[in-house]
Amino acid sequence: MANPQTSPLLHNHNHLNLSFFRFRTTSSPPSYTKPLLFLPSSSSFPSRLLQSEQCNHQVRRVSTVPVEYSTPTPPESDDFSSEIDRLKSLLEKLDVSKDLRRKEAVVDSDSRVRRFFSAKNRGGGLSKVLGSLGLDSREMFLVKCVIAAGQEHALCVGCVETFEEEEEEEEYTVRSSVKTALYALVEMIERFDVNSSSSSYKDRSSVLDADEVAHFRKFLSFLGEIEQFYDCIGGIIGYQVMVLELLHQSTKRHNTNRSHLVEESLGCQYLEMHTPSVLDLTQEKEYASQAALWGIEGLPDLGEIYPLGGAADRLGLIDPETGECLPAAMLTHCGRTLLEGLIRDLQAREFLYFKLYGKQCVTPVAIMTSAAKKNHEHVSSLCTRLKWFGRGESNFQLFEQPLVPAVSAEDGQWIVSKPFVPVSKPGGHGVIWKLAYDKGVFKWFNDHGRKGATVRQVSNVVAATDVTLLALAGIGLRYKKKLGFASCKRNAGATEGINVLMEKKNLDGKWEYGISCIEYTEFDKFGISNRSPTVNGLQADFPANTNILYVDLQSAESIGSSSNVKSLPNMVLNTKKRIEYIDQYGDYHSVMGGRLECTMQNIADSFSNKFPSRCQGSLEDKLDTYIVYNERRRVTSSAKKKKPHASAALHQTPDGALLDILRNAYDLLTECDIKIPMVEPNDQYVDSPPPYLILLHPALGPLWEVSRQKFKGGSISSCSELQLEIAEFSWNNVEVDGSLIINAENAMGSTTISENGEPILQYGLRCGKCKLHNVKVMNRGIDWNSKSNVYWRNDVNRLETCKIILHGNAEFEASNVIIEGNHVFEVPDGHRLKITRGRSPDSGLIINLEAIEEEVMETGSWYWNYKLNGSHIQLEQVHVSQN
Repeated sequence: MANPQTSPLLHNHNHLNLSFFRFRTTSSPPSYTKPLLFLPSSSSFPSRLLQSEQCNHQVRRVSTVPVEYSTPTPPESDDFSSEIDRLKSLLEKLDVSKDLRRKEAVVDSDSRVRRFFSAKNRGGGLSKVLGSLGLDSREMFLVKCVIAAGQEHALCVGCVETFEEEEEEEEYTVRSSVKTALYALVEMIERFDVNSSSSSYKDRSSVLDADEVAHFRKFLSFLGEIEQFYDCIGGIIGYQVMVLELLHQSTKRHNTNRSHLVEESLGCQYLEMHTPSVLDLTQEKEYASQAALWGIEGLPDLGEIYPLGGAADRLGLIDPETGECLPAAMLTHCGRTLLEGLIRDLQAREFLYFKLYGKQCVTPVAIMTSAAKKNHEHVSSLCTRLKWFGRGESNFQLFEQPLVPAVSAEDGQWIVSKPFVPVSKPGGHGVIWKLAYDKGVFKWFNDHGRKGATVRQVSNVVAATDVTLLALAGIGLRYKKKLGFASCKRNAGATEGINVLMEKKNLDGKWEYGISCIEYTEFDKFGISNRSPTVNGLQADFPANTNILYVDLQSAESIGSSSNVKSLPNMVLNTKKRIEYIDQYGDYHSVMGGRLECTMQNIADSFSNKFPSRCQGSLEDKLDTYIVYNERRRVTSSAKKKKPHASAALHQTPDGALLDILRNAYDLLTECDIKIPMVEPNDQYVDSPPPYLILLHPALGPLWEVSRQKFKGGSISSCSELQLEIAEFSWNNVEVDGSLIINAENAMGSTTISENGEPILQYGLRCGKCKLHNVKVMNRGIDWNSKSNVYWRNDVNRLETCKIILHGNAEFEASNVIIEGNHVFEVPDGHRLKITRGRSPDSGLIINLEAIEEEVMETGSWYWNYKLNGSHIQLEQVHVSQN
């Protein structure tokens, strides 16, 4: 790849044999004991002291005093190994069982299942309950899988058991006073009708009330999704095996040679991680322009994928009206939800395609949602409310990822808030490839004629800035690459991974190379420091992983459709976070834990290239994976966590993301000879407002080469505001000292009604237009002293403003004027408003409203004509002749 027509010029911060890490080979769980019986919720029992001395039973006294739950004792390594071996043996038998009847027979033979359902250990009561619910064979199989996996406490909360040997027979006794209380009450309810003097038996199924039956049914659905989706690793039991193995590996890492463990887990005899070569868009600007054009030209071959299923707990987003938790996609940032921002960026690229080629292009968008915080419901509702963004519902595919059980960091046991209600979270964005195959998303893209797709996370508000996303996609399409990363400099200490060039010698003696990603949660596994570069310079040499990807759809489908662990890339168990939940008694809990996750970017590990011998020199031409590199603020700035109170850390907060948007606006506008104050480092704005507020519609570009031809000269003063919701715009020597807001109803075009009654945005049709020439805007602008201002939300109080509202295809022109004070210019559809200066200094403004001529109603009286000139785009302002 030596020139724009053959391959990109790649830059390597360090040569292949320099900065690398080399590896060469030469909480604790309670004991895995026997289950007890099902216990109903506390609401089934009277909250008073009960005792019984009937039928020769030992007197049991039950206290209602709150009881602290005991912390289980951490397991020894042998405990993990024996349980893993038991479950693996069970999986092997299940794997060769061809139908449900045989699988159920295998699970029935498991010792834990036998003990659970034995009459001696009081599982018979649960059997009656299950029988009363009319469960079919598959539902019973799911319940038995939970028991076999050692998670019977999901059916019986508050139970901690120990072994107690009496003579030659093991007896199981309850050590928890909560368990003792509930055990006694269940026994009394089961044997006696406490409301009569008779000794008639009470129907055991009455223990389950309507709410508990509903919880149980939902629990079965939850189990069914796990069993089905994780079928490639063995369903429910395989999920637990993976959890225990990862916990076991983490304990071994502290006592065993790390390099041996890493290479063992990756199935190789030798591993090195090198600093990868990258296409630096900041240095190779000619090639960057060419690559971006390839991206625009290839837009009809591209789809868009948004993984929105994450819980976004760190954002702490709450609906102010209902008080319910909201997913990240619903965060209002710069005046619109994050999801709306993604679609608007995409539409800006489609608008550019229309201006260059005169063709309508609507990109199909696949959105992965989840049930966390009603994510799927909120996203669906937003799309419906906004009429599918004028794109048509058929151009969207929403597919919901399953939730998975959260597990304790001590023992890998499922965390349960109450009977049948495990604490659950999304299983990481890496499930997207298998889920996309299972739900037919790849076929859907193929039906739309798409070859590749760009992948972007919702919290990153700058990923589409200038050439980054287009160059990434352009190179992938042009050179038929399988996977590409958009990367940048990594901030030390940030919660983000790194991109590396992996070099492995496999067990068969062949060498393997490819770009991959190491998540920050796995730095310790690979011996990577996450400290400041001044302390350890190695981790700073690696570029940041930003989860902005280009993927070849056919290649991704081949991985997602594989019926093995490859379809769930890089499964990890991050147990360094706290899991918070409220139990059935209303008590708050916060425990160390995590859930089994996989990472979407590590699909790259399946796209590495093999060679018969070790390679020397540059490899990038030979690899199916690649990296484009740009300024950090033009690649990633995320609104993924709430700014801590009185904290100086704005990184990855909505506040910090706004500052990066302003820095990008500064970079763009200063290149247009517009004088504007510089944005200082983040720490200058911890307790202060930003220096100004500038929000520009992406369709003004989105390539800065295009935007620069629409702006020329002028200034924007400190503490000013400029908001431009318009694409057909011309700025020539404009000074803003205060607030200027231009809002075009038809920023990129107007909607028409399709055959099935849906509104569809037609690009370039009846756009609103605005021209400003030698204009000075002066007013008091934003009230920067207002305590209620939330700048990153674009929710501010203004003292004065100059606001221009363009309905339909309305046009506004102002030349050689000073617009001072508070003004609102609202131009109706089909009209043009011109403002000029009076002949004398005291005559003020001359305002002229006129109808647009019928013959130019569709195009307007002027428009920007886009032309290709080699690898560049040139704009020409065309004035339409009028009769």
